[in-house]
Amino acid sequence: MARAVLARDRKAAARFVEMFADDVYSLIWNRLTPRVTAVDDLVQETFLAAWTALARYTGEAPLRQWILSIARHKVHDHYRRAFQWNFDPVDDEASGAESIESALLETEQSERVLATIERLKPEYAALLRWRYWDRQSAREMAAAMGKTEKAVERMLARARAEFREKWEAAHG
Repeated sequence: MARAVLARDRKAAARFVEMFADDVYSLIWNRLTPRVTAVDDLVQETFLAAWTALARYTGEAPLRQWILSIARHKVHDHYRRAFQWNFDPVDDEASGAESIESALLETEQSERVLATIERLKPEYAALLRWRYWDRQSAREMAAAMGKTEKAVERMLARARAEFREKWEAAHG
C-alpha cells in the first residue's frame, strides 16, 4: 500500500485514509478530551506528516502502528505548544492555583508533565487538562458536567493525587 500511495495512486491514498482514519481520529479525540476543537486539524496534520514521511517507512512496524505513532507525536506537540504556563499539580494545594500559571515551562519540564498526564486514567487526564490548560474553575466544570462543585473538587483532588504519585515515581 505504501508504494501505491507514494506512486500517487488516488485510490490507494483513499484506501490508506479509510483504513486508518477512525483509529487516528479516536486516538486524538481521546487524548484531547474535553478540549476537542483541534481534533480535525490534528488528524489532518497526522495524515500530511504520514504522506511526507511515507518514503522513509521501512515496514519494521505495522503501518497502523506507524501512523498512530505519528498521531501521538502530533498530540504531544499540540500539548507542548499549549502548555505555555507553569503546570505543577504536585504543589497546587500548598501554593495555590495562581502559582501553577505563574511562569512558562521549560521544554523539558513540559515534556515531563505531558508524559505524566498520559499515564493517568483518561478521566483524570481530561480533568487536569480542563482545569489547568483551559483554566476552567470547579464551578464551570461542575456546570458543564452536571455535577456539584464539591464533587468536581473531590475528583480534581483525586486527579492531582494520581498525578503526584506518578510524578514522584518517575521523577523522585
